[in-house]
Amino acid sequence: MKLIVGLGNPGRKYEATRHNAGFWLVERFAAQTGTVLRKDAKFQALVGRHEPSGAWLLLPQSYVNSSGRPVQMLASFFKITPAEILVVHDELDFAPGVAKIKQGGGIAGHNGLKDISARLGSHDYWRLRIGIGHPGDQQAVTDFVLHKPAQEDRAAIDAAIGRALEVLPLALAGDLQGAMLKLHTEEKVEKTEKGSSLTSFLKKFLPDTDPARKK
Repeated sequence: MKLIVGLGNPGRKYEATRHNAGFWLVERFAAQTGTVLRKDAKFQALVGRHEPSGAWLLLPQSYVNSSGRPVQMLASFFKITPAEILVVHDELDFAPGVAKIKQGGGIAGHNGLKDISARLGSHDYWRLRIGIGHPGDQQAVTDFVLHKPAQEDRAAIDAAIGRALEVLPLALAGDLQGAMLKLHTEEKVEKTEKGSSLTSFLKKFLPDTDPARKK
């Protein structure tokens, strides 16, 4: 993996909004690894190089809907193919707390992905999808993604980002299948543990209504 792109809108007005989940992950990864992100006018983005892997980190500063140009320019300059690019973005179809990796496929109405695909002439780049939930009404999507998540949802999103960051070294090493397996397995384990905890809580605090147990 030679390029990791985080999608989001630049500026303080948007920094805490759901649409910036891709920014959140790449910014955390940069902070954890000591990778400095600097504004590069040529690429219209914040750019940094993760020295251990040699991969580039990119945060387009041209707003989500126009993310494709910075991605295409940097990829073209460094001769990076779509299959060597990982795009991190918010995902309406996943609940907060869910993170999944896939390669290619549709863009599910995400205008940032639409622009990237058009600029690269390919859907074959990798995606790291961070769930933000859905407002339940397609007409409310724009307003939804441009607002802050509730505190509980933000905590769940941050937890998903944390799990994704744990598998990012595998992705950077080229083991995307391993990263995918580890991330998706950890998510299943967490769901199982949450379900077990809820069941234990209910058994402890709710009356036993099973007639068979009262015999």
